[in-house]
Amino acid sequence: MFSQGRININVKKVVVYIGVLLVTLSILAIILENTVYNNSSANLIRVACIGDSITELPDYPHNLQIRLGTNYTVGNFGAGGSTVLLDTDKPYIDQVEFVRAKNFLPDIAIIMLGTNDARTDHFESIENFVPDYMKLINEIQALKSNPKIFLVKPPPIFDNEFELKNVNLVEGIIPRIEQIANEEGLLIIDVYAALENHPEYFWDGVHPSSEGATVIANEVYEVIILSTESS
Repeated sequence: MFSQGRININVKKVVVYIGVLLVTLSILAIILENTVYNNSSANLIRVACIGDSITELPDYPHNLQIRLGTNYTVGNFGAGGSTVLLDTDKPYIDQVEFVRAKNFLPDIAIIMLGTNDARTDHFESIENFVPDYMKLINEIQALKSNPKIFLVKPPPIFDNEFELKNVNLVEGIIPRIEQIANEEGLLIIDVYAALENHPEYFWDGVHPSSEGATVIANEVYEVIILSTESS
């Protein structure tokens, strides 16, 4: 018969093996995904939609793809619950979606983050928002594809059960996004203004309905096209 100690050791080994296997599979999946992107979209303009659950929900990136047409390929790299701030439980910069976004080698990067930073407890670290956002931006700027970066003012926050506060967004986060854009010479997409009078476009006060996602896609599309025509 096996002793209890030997059983525990075997269980630990199995757990370790499973962990290594999962990590290996994740790496292989990223490599495969990158290969598919390279093979299928070599001559297309790549647009990376970077953000939280508002991006992760498929409507906005999907609608943007339709608006941009067949000369573009849009990648959805949203990570639900993610933040700009690094001292939270889910900073975007540490998520696998960010690795995927960088491997995508975008020509255009649309960053729509900040909503989850408006949560009451996260907002206590708001003074770190600018340097933490710059770390994210710097990693994108370092890509060999030299992407054009657009910063998005996130949509308004209405009554919700997530402890997300619109006042934090308006008074703390959006001004800092504007500051970064001015200092770095980056274009801003003002989704907030486009949706601030439309609480009916949000099914839980935070996440846009299909109508709200269409508004976001249209705002992003207009700025991309205008910037392309002017460059």
